[in-house]
Amino acid sequence: MKIPKIPCIIEAKCEVNPSEDVSKVQQAVSNVILDAEFNSQAGTIKAASKNLESLSKIYQVIRNKKTQRAFRRQIRRNLDEDSSWFYLNKQAAFVNVIALCEESDESPLGPIKVKIKSKNIDQIVEWLVGLEESIREKEF
Repeated sequence: MKIPKIPCIIEAKCEVNPSEDVSKVQQAVSNVILDAEFNSQAGTIKAASKNLESLSKIYQVIRNKKTQRAFRRQIRRNLDEDSSWFYLNKQAAFVNVIALCEESDESPLGPIKVKIKSKNIDQIVEWLVGLEESIREKEF
């Protein structure tokens, strides 16, 4: 896997419910976003990275499973000028499984929201999910 050198900011955020262990929620996030800096406060965990390599595990899942089309659809739907985002199931992430959620309520304890921001967001999306056509063209 060749990882492009594109300046970006990758952020992952999720809530920590009162019934959850903060360290387990942080583990769930670190299972999907690699080598990130963590910050937790007031019932929220945030992870940040400036390296696309942090998405390498997600990239491999997209390439190895039949989830590429679903990820592409979500990233297109959430594309906004220089950023896009998607939800991952927090419970699945804890056991090292990357599972896309189309809506936040699909993850019973709340999702992990992954946001990618870059002036070259089109190139990042092309690397991450591949393209059949321009990502700026909506197919709805």
